[in-house]
Amino acid sequence: MIPLDIFADPVCPWCLIGKLELDRALESRPLHPFQITWHPFRLNPQMPKGGMDRIEYLRAKLGPRAEDASRAVAERAAGLGLDLNPSPREPDTTDAHRLMHWAGLEGAQTRVMSGLLRAHWQEARDIGDAAELARIAAAAGMDADLVTRLLASDADRAEVAAREGHARERGISSVPTFIVANQHAISGAQPAALWQQVIDELAESTLK
Repeated sequence: MIPLDIFADPVCPWCLIGKLELDRALESRPLHPFQITWHPFRLNPQMPKGGMDRIEYLRAKLGPRAEDASRAVAERAAGLGLDLNPSPREPDTTDAHRLMHWAGLEGAQTRVMSGLLRAHWQEARDIGDAAELARIAAAAGMDADLVTRLLASDADRAEVAAREGHARERGISSVPTFIVANQHAISGAQPAALWQQVIDELAESTLK
């Protein structure tokens, strides 16, 4: 297996698009060699614990470009057959990344990331809320009661922060960022065709 490390934040629209494109490529290449690991990277490390109104956040961050940016994301998603219904709250994703850390211990990371993205971008749910995170965990096959207890503590908060800090030290400054085989970096929401090409090239190289 070849490691595919993905640095992502579930509130990043291009992480949603990037995962959809990658999923399509993987579905078309069921014998792909990738072993996927998701890594924490918060777009908004200074976000208040309770989050903030999404429209206010976008206007503060993007100014007059906010509407155009939202339209571009919606159009790209629609092209992939996805209608967006984002949460009205822009959450602090620290706890979501803690959940992803625990999911990694149980082999449930991709299921949990799918649940986080769907909740935030399609179901208008607040993934900064512990009860919502427990429901997402349960749907991915994890123990919701255990997740609830862990979220009520500071368990692995420092570990997740350290992993994010290490990513920034490595030069990762945006998401999604994909690292193939510990050496090749691919940034942004790349089309499925690119991933199909990468998989095909890797398959050819193993035959030589």
